[in-house]
Amino acid sequence: MTGDVGTIVDTHLHLWDLQVSEYGWLPRGSPLHATFTAEQAKAELDEAGIGSAILVQAEDSARDTEFMLRQAEAQPWITGVVGWIKLDEPGTAQRQLDNLLPHPAFRGVRHLVHDDPRADFLAMPKVRRSLSLLADHRVPFDVPDAWPRHLAATTELATALPALRIVLDHLGKPPRGDREGFAAWREAIAELARRPNTVAKVSGLQLAGQPLTVSALRPAWETALEHFGPGRLMYGGDWPMTVPHGGYQPMWQVLSELIGELAPTERARLLHATAHAVYGPREVAR
Repeated sequence: MTGDVGTIVDTHLHLWDLQVSEYGWLPRGSPLHATFTAEQAKAELDEAGIGSAILVQAEDSARDTEFMLRQAEAQPWITGVVGWIKLDEPGTAQRQLDNLLPHPAFRGVRHLVHDDPRADFLAMPKVRRSLSLLADHRVPFDVPDAWPRHLAATTELATALPALRIVLDHLGKPPRGDREGFAAWREAIAELARRPNTVAKVSGLQLAGQPLTVSALRPAWETALEHFGPGRLMYGGDWPMTVPHGGYQPMWQVLSELIGELAPTERARLLHATAHAVYGPREVAR
């Protein structure tokens, strides 16, 4: 895909610094329990021929969001930040949103729903009020790791708040290797995709114990294409979550082969046009 070099937007990249926060979900002793810097990320993007990236929160805290915004101020290739606000306290969420909106890099909000003990988080009235604020300001809302606990709830949310742009991270985490689970995930994806205010990221498809090959990822890929179409899909590298699975390049190589099967106009939508429409990143300095 040499014609796309320099225009590709990675819509799902993380940075974290263990001096900034503990990121309590990081498993101690894991390769992920380390600091991952903007310089490391840029080297990976350069090797893949990718021109810019959206940073996505890795902790439900203001300090993580502030850290990412500082990185965006220092790194012109970071064209947006998906941060966090306290959605279960609408008054606090309003104040935080008011502070974030003027920042040129602020592009969206995410909450680690899969780590939240409240199974009904997305249906909570207070959360819905806060999400309505996002809709009012046309700020998209990312939902991570939705399968199996939150995918149906995400569909219900999309129905209840049709003005809210919802971004399904990692295709909802399809359960590769589980035939019955995959069939149920596929049905849930089809239902979600019927809501026109939803888009999805082709990202985070690495799974412990499962192969990382074109043939292994094709069923999830074809499901995403069938139901969302290339115009409602975005590429995301999910680095450094890919580090235990070989790093950035193996996943990019597999996904780029699948994406390369698309027509040029379809590739353009998936690799950058939809990212610009959803996150509206500022122009990368040349």
